[in-house]
Amino acid sequence: MYRRTNKYQKNVSESYTNRSKNEQRLKPSENVLTEQVIPKLRRVIEITDYDTGQPVVHRIELRKCDRIDCYEAFVDGELCKRPVGWRNILTGVRKAMPRLARA
Repeated sequence: MYRRTNKYQKNVSESYTNRSKNEQRLKPSENVLTEQVIPKLRRVIEITDYDTGQPVVHRIELRKCDRIDCYEAFVDGELCKRPVGWRNILTGVRKAMPRLARA
């Protein structure tokens, strides 16, 4: 075991006292460190397509998934993919809405 010098022991004891003071100072305001609750419905994307003459509305709901960086994607109320990341969602929207030729 390494030998503790007086200087090192003094720093250790000061760090413990500072830590206990900080903990006592934060105890009355425990609401500051509460855990954030993530809602089940995270994002909604609504796409209105006017290309056919009649407006067609598509609704994409992104719900919470068991992975931290993914969603469950519901397109018009039906489960499309699970799990899917934000990049793949935007890629799917781009591919599902192709460009039309000029009239």
